[in-house]
Amino acid sequence: MQELPIISNTDPVTPRIKKPDWLRVKLPIGESYKHVRNLVDTHKLHTICESGNCPNMGECWGAGTATFMILGNICTRSCGFCAVATGRPEAVDWDEPQRVAEAIHLMKVKHAVITSVDRDEIKDGGSIIWYNTIKAVKALNAYTTLETLIPDFKGQAENIQRIIDAAPEVVSHNIETVERLSKQVRIQAKYRRSIEVLRILKEGGMRTKTGMMLGLGESKEEIIQSMEDLAAVNVDVLTLGQYLQPTAKHLPVHRFVHPDEFAELREIGYELGFDYVESGPLVRSSYHSEKHVFEGYGRKKWMDEKKEMIVV
Repeated sequence: MQELPIISNTDPVTPRIKKPDWLRVKLPIGESYKHVRNLVDTHKLHTICESGNCPNMGECWGAGTATFMILGNICTRSCGFCAVATGRPEAVDWDEPQRVAEAIHLMKVKHAVITSVDRDEIKDGGSIIWYNTIKAVKALNAYTTLETLIPDFKGQAENIQRIIDAAPEVVSHNIETVERLSKQVRIQAKYRRSIEVLRILKEGGMRTKTGMMLGLGESKEEIIQSMEDLAAVNVDVLTLGQYLQPTAKHLPVHRFVHPDEFAELREIGYELGFDYVESGPLVRSSYHSEKHVFEGYGRKKWMDEKKEMIVV
């Protein structure tokens, strides 16, 4: 069996490779984009779109949507893939939940996504602010569906339960990569702990979702094994996207995964029983997330496509 690489952001044999044509994105333009940026700035909000250097920011903001990041923009963890700053966060802002709710109301979005940095220095891991934010958004936006992309809260059941009690339509927690690479990619996180978090959420009645980045040195067999691990705890929605190196200080890209391989993995995902599989080079956790709310929606479309391919 061929030995698989151990990734490192100082790996001398992995120079930065040129991006292929299929990773080109449009620059942010248009009145809707300007409107969203103005609201974010006015309400002093953070978005993962900006902090995470998301390639889809122009498309999503142009459509009047954004993924809000609560609990500040400084993370207590130092993941090798993430562009969010690491350090000592500022004090918790207890007024933030209401500001987020008001911004979503002003944007008039039908579906909102909220994520956060990790706040390991706080006893509750930030879960109380999470609970307050979900409740504030729902109180002011009765017809808005909500996805929450949460940290692992160190696997502490009490903090995870607060998310379940707040009852967003979708709860997402990303495993990010395959088990072998997890220690290098997510330094303070654990692969099996994340699987357990997803299991607890699903057994608590949540519609669950997770995402993985490809191109970090994983094998196809490892990708499929991770998909099987996730299917085993009945995760509903899976996103697969290309890892893009934010800066020279971050982990290198080992390869650019071809769109055909993403399409193949999408098929495998549906065969494993996922309700919705979003798989493509530019896919990120919250990309097209409004489609991920409805149970069986993606799988039904896949089944219909299969029926059309059957030649009688």
